[in-house]
Amino acid sequence: MAIHNILRRSLSAEKRSTEVPKGHLAVYVGENNKKRFVIPLSYLNHPSFQELLCQAEQEFGFHHPMGGLTIPCSEESFIDITSRLSRA
Repeated sequence: MAIHNILRRSLSAEKRSTEVPKGHLAVYVGENNKKRFVIPLSYLNHPSFQELLCQAEQEFGFHHPMGGLTIPCSEESFIDITSRLSRA
């Protein structure tokens, strides 16, 4: 019985880590090791983020190796761009 509760808790925690809140989008960023970020959908309207989307289209087309939207830039650049967007 105790193992059943432990498994249930670990599975529900795993589910929460993969969920994306309403109004957000999960993207994968990084040059070698991809890191998952959850961003607001409003970022998609900003010209600086649209430039990242164009780069993703040029590099991957509609095939994204991580199964989700993959942004081909360094993690540091992505954080810099999204931090500026969050202040806008």
